[in-house]
Order: sequence, then structure tokens, then C-alpha cells
Amino acid sequence: MGHGQNLDAMGLDATPREAPEGAPRRAHRFGWLRMLGVDAVLIAGSLLFATMLHFGDGLSPACREVLPRAVALLVGVRLATLVWLGLHRWSFHRSGIHEAVRLELASLAGTIVFELVRSIFFMESLPWQVVALEFFVTTTLLGFHRFAPRMVRQWYLDRRRARAKGSQRTLIVGAGSAGDLLLRDLLRDRESPWHVIGLVDDDPGKQGTYLNGKPVLGVLDALPELMKKHRVTQVLIAIPRLSPERTRHLLSLCRHQSVSFKIIPASFAYLDQKITAAMLHDLSPEHLLPRDAISFDHDEVHRLVTGRRILVTGGAGSIGSEIVRQVAGHSPSSLVVVDINENELYLLVRQLQSRYPHLPVHSVVADIRDLDRMLRIGQEFSPQYVFHAAAHKHVPLMEDAPEEAIKNNVFGTQNVARMADACGAERFILISTDKAVKPSSVMGASKRLAEMVIRDIATTSRTVFCAVRFGNVLGSAGSVVPLFKQQIQAGGPVTVTHPDCTRYFMIIPEAVGLVVLAGLGGYGELCILDMGEPVRIAELAANMITMTGLVPDKDIPIVYTGLRPGEKLEEVLMSEEEELTQQVRNRIKVARSPAPPADFQLQLKRLDRAARAGDTHDVKRALQDLLPAYTPSKPQGTVAKVLPAFPAKPSSAEQNVSA
Repeated sequence: MGHGQNLDAMGLDATPREAPEGAPRRAHRFGWLRMLGVDAVLIAGSLLFATMLHFGDGLSPACREVLPRAVALLVGVRLATLVWLGLHRWSFHRSGIHEAVRLELASLAGTIVFELVRSIFFMESLPWQVVALEFFVTTTLLGFHRFAPRMVRQWYLDRRRARAKGSQRTLIVGAGSAGDLLLRDLLRDRESPWHVIGLVDDDPGKQGTYLNGKPVLGVLDALPELMKKHRVTQVLIAIPRLSPERTRHLLSLCRHQSVSFKIIPASFAYLDQKITAAMLHDLSPEHLLPRDAISFDHDEVHRLVTGRRILVTGGAGSIGSEIVRQVAGHSPSSLVVVDINENELYLLVRQLQSRYPHLPVHSVVADIRDLDRMLRIGQEFSPQYVFHAAAHKHVPLMEDAPEEAIKNNVFGTQNVARMADACGAERFILISTDKAVKPSSVMGASKRLAEMVIRDIATTSRTVFCAVRFGNVLGSAGSVVPLFKQQIQAGGPVTVTHPDCTRYFMIIPEAVGLVVLAGLGGYGELCILDMGEPVRIAELAANMITMTGLVPDKDIPIVYTGLRPGEKLEEVLMSEEEELTQQVRNRIKVARSPAPPADFQLQLKRLDRAARAGDTHDVKRALQDLLPAYTPSKPQGTVAKVLPAFPAKPSSAEQNVSA
């Protein structure tokens, strides 16, 4: 007989099987009868055992005469209390502490009722020692009857997982309620690939304790030693809303171990205290942002958007498409999506029409550099809100083609802004970038000029113009995170421009949510989103390698290629003049930019002529005249050097971070 057959014989196999019609109902009926039958035998045996243990061979004839009636009464009373509390219907796989408490109450109630009835009908009483001993023996046997099969099943499944091919030796981080629920689900799931060795938790009171039969082996800082000792290949993070600081510290501890990570969803707190292994997902770069996730008032956004006519340029891009999706969910009266990329535009609009069949969605293929086309679009659709997300954004490419950056980012913005003014739009929101501050690249300079262009038009327009500035967006097309993922999947190397390069990051949904709120909420002419502290790119690369179960600079090398033309080591969010005027509202910094120079339009015409002529040098000279803060940068650093991203062991500062 095989292992599976042994389990079936014990009634512990939870795998559903086909049964003849009517069999489940019969099994259910006879199941509780069998349960009560075993209970009756255990109860009777407990009283006989207690009596024999107390009296030995000295049982009096009177006691011998009354004992059969006492046994019958006790069995009847106890079975009645078990049925009354529903303990005759029992799940061997799901029962827990609440059922154990009910069993104790049933046993205590049975003893009390038995004593009351016996004292009335039996002249000779049993000694209190016999009654007390029977209570403890009965409670123990009934508990063993109900909980032993579950314990045996869990032990069997745990042993089978440990021996199974492909089984992953696993540690759970967090021995709280989430860790408890996750561990229970893993132990019940016979198909789970994770063989849990134990748990780690920083709570001193949990050290050395057991949770569902698994030991709490140590604190978070002991992870490297525990993973090596127990040959761990998988870490499951069961801490709701684990802070980014603790996540980075966890990865730094495991940086030199080949181990994979999964984490429970951040929404665990809203899951009605239910969690299963199916909810686990891979640890991602979003968990590493050096701040808590940004939340915003959806009701306020809904009030601002509902029933309004909205137009989005660059609507098929990473930011534009997320603006379109979020706005579409708040029931605008119409939604116009403008983009030059007709394929992505077609796919996006099909998704919207499928998800929001009653929403009027219009797809428009157009080039923002064509002013007449923009004016006709404005006249046709009369948008009340215009989100301008169309732009060239790749710094190195725009260094090679500065005239294209100017034509698209500067004069394309001017065209869309004129359209908004001409059609009487209420609000115009420009998506800008931190690269516009003290720009060292043509792309950054072009975005700073775009900010100046809309401010210049705003002086004579009824439309309210606003620029919203933020940094890099995790996961956007062409950004560093998808590039790192591709390089890791290809076996490396992962390329980083400079060991000390830092950037500000946001995830797309929160960036767009705050763009909508800041732009439509009337916060001010320039809004800068709070993105926390900048992220060191080399650390991001190393953490992404670690999250895939590989070791940085061992399995996947990190190569430093040197700063590319136009790139800076670090970005800033505001200039000194803007910082003097800033206010903070709902994690949005609001500031005023210096006014454009008096001859702004004349200088723009010079820049336009240079861009149309394709004169790269004249374009850059015109940019420097318009933007005194623009300082074209030169490549820095050493090209293609393979250097260790981090020391062999976590630094003392990392080790001192509270987990």
C-alpha cells in the first residue's frame, strides 16, 4: 500500500473524488454518527479508567451497582452537549483554536450537568476525585480524536514536500498574523512547492517559540546565517506594508545568497484577514521606493473629472495611457486620445471601448507639431481639460537630434497650448520632468522651455495653465527598470552609467493620480510631486538582481559605462528661485517659476529657425541664450568597467538599520 493509500485509509486525503449520486449525503450522515460513536466509547472508557484508578480493587458493591447507570448518564449528557455546541460535525482540516475552546466548554458543561443529574437520582455519590479525573481524561481523548488526524496529515504532507523533487526550502519573514495565516495555508496545501523550515521575526518575545509547529529561528539580521545553515532557496515575506527601508535592508542581507523572494500584497489589511499562497507575488522594484506609497482622494478626482470633456496628447505612451485609463474610470462626458503612434493608439482605444462601452472615446492620429491640425482638433471636440503628455524623452537620442527635441517638446507644446486657448479650455496640464531644472541636456532644456511657453501664453489666456514636474517613472517604456529586467533575463551584464548616479522615482499609477489631482485641483502654475529621497541606480540594479535569486557581481556582473552626453549624476526638483516660493499641499509642492524674459518670443523665433534648418550648433547656442542655467554636460566616468556594486558584506550602516 502506497503513501497516498495510507492517507486515504485514515480519511485524511482532502483531494475531491467522484462519487455515486447520493453518496456525499450518506457519507455526511454516517460521518457524524461515527464521530459520536467514537466519542461515546472514549467517554465511557474515561469514567471507567478514572474509577479504577481511584478505587483500584476496593470498589464497593454500591459503586459497582451504580457505575453502569453513571456511565450511561455521562455518555448521554456529554453527547448532548457536543451536539448542542455543534461539535459532532467536525472539519479535520480547518478546525483551530476556536473549536478547541468550544470543546473545552462542552466538556465542562457536560461535567456540571452530569453532577446535577447524578446528585438527584443517585443516593451514593462518586468521589470528586473520580469526576475531576474523568473530566481531564475525557477532554484529552476528545481533543486527540479531533485534532490528531490533522496533525498527522500535516506531518505527512510536510515530509512529502521535503522529499519531493523541486521542493524549495523556505523561510517566512514575519511571525505575526499574516505569517500565521500564510503558514497554515502552505501546510494544508498538498501541492505547495515550498517546504517551510521556519520563520524569522524581530519581536524578542517570539524567539524560540513555535507557530503551527514551525520554529521561529531568529531575527531578521540572522537571515544570511540561517539561509546558509538550512540551505534556503526561497524567502516569503509575510509582513503587511513592509516599509521600503526594511525591504532594502532585507535585500542587502541576502545579496550574497542565491534566494528568490515573494511578498504578500500590500492590500492584506483589506482582505478580511484571509491570505493564501496564491496571493503571493514577486518582490518588485516598486517595493524599494524610499517612501511610503502615495495615496490621493479618489472622490475629489471623481468630482473634478465626471461629466467633463477631456483631451490627452501622447495618449498612447506610458504616462498618457495611464492618464487616459484613470480619467476613463471617472465617467467623463467624452475622452479624446491624440497620438502619432497609430498602432498603440488603436490597441488602447479598443481596450477602453471594451471596458467602458458607454464612454465616448475618440482616437485621433495627429502630430502636435502641426498647428493647424491641433486647432481643428480643438474646434471639433472643444475639450475642457487638456493633458499634454506628448514629448520626446530620451536624453541621449535628443543630444544627437536636438532640433527634433525643440520642434516636438517646445513648439509642439506651444501648438497644443494655443489650441487649448483658442477653444476655451478651462485647464491645460503639462507633464514636465525634473530634468528641466538646471538642465544639462537638450531634452531637459526643451522641457524647461515648454514650461516657460505655457506660462507666457497664460498671461493673456482665460485657460488656467499648470506644469507638473516629476522624476523617472518605474516601468515606463524605455526606462531603466525594463532595461535591467531584460539584461538580467539575458544573463547580464547590467549596465549602469556611474556608481554614484541617483534618480527620483515614482510608479506610474501614483504619478498620474497626483498629476490629475494637482492639475485639475487649481494648486498653482508649477507643481512638483513629492517623490521622497533619490534612489541610487547601482543599488537598484543590485537589488533587482537579488530579487531574481541571483548574486550581483557573481551571477550577473554590473558594468559601469560612464555618463552619457546630457546626463547628470543627480537631479534636483526645483531651482533656488522656485524653492523660495514653495508650499506643500497633500504631498504636492507648489512653486512659482521666474517669468520668461521680455524678448522671449523673439528668441523663440530664432530657436525655431535653427531647429527647422537642422543647425545643431545654433540650436544649442539659442538654448543657452534662452536658458542661462543650461550647461551642456560632457561624458563623465570610465567606460565599461566591471566594478563590484557593493562590498562583500553589508556595511555597518546597513546592519544597524532597524528591521
